[in-house]
Amino acid sequence: MTTQEPIRCGWCSASDLYKKYHDEEWGVPVYDDASLFEFLTLETFQAGLSWITILNKRENFRAAFDNFDYKKIAQYPEDKIESLLQDTGIIRNKLKIRSAVTNAQAFIKIQEEFGSFSDYIWKFTDGKPIINNPKTLKDVPATTPLSDIISKDLKKRGFKFVGSTVIYAQMQATGMVNDHIEDCWTRKK
Repeated sequence: MTTQEPIRCGWCSASDLYKKYHDEEWGVPVYDDASLFEFLTLETFQAGLSWITILNKRENFRAAFDNFDYKKIAQYPEDKIESLLQDTGIIRNKLKIRSAVTNAQAFIKIQEEFGSFSDYIWKFTDGKPIINNPKTLKDVPATTPLSDIISKDLKKRGFKFVGSTVIYAQMQATGMVNDHIEDCWTRKK
């Protein structure tokens, strides 16, 4: 007897890892700073690549970047950056690796100003997820006016690799936006 797969958003059918991410994480609100920093870092490394590439390397990223401890990353010395550039388990892009350090420093400054990064980022949606109702994947945008605003503000605060497309993906990943298609089983949870 075969069990029928639930209906999911079409982008995640490539692997079980992708399905698990879709079912358990994508679109689920995240309010803790450690997880928000991890997603932000992974999204910046994803720029120009597929998300499955990043998911397949996620554990390697966690190991390489001290489990995304932004306080440690903000203090990375040059020899640590050089060792990351040699780490074949991650994306070895010099600008993206350096941006992780810069972004960790900017992340801490936002915490100092707002109390937490979560308070800062969620203020853009009044602390609640934006629930969209796309019928198909074609109805899901790559950017929105809100992701443009957040991107611009983050750049002003010194963040790197935070264009509007990256920020919208971050918003989807951390549940600031729920873009699961209308027929997706997660809508019924």
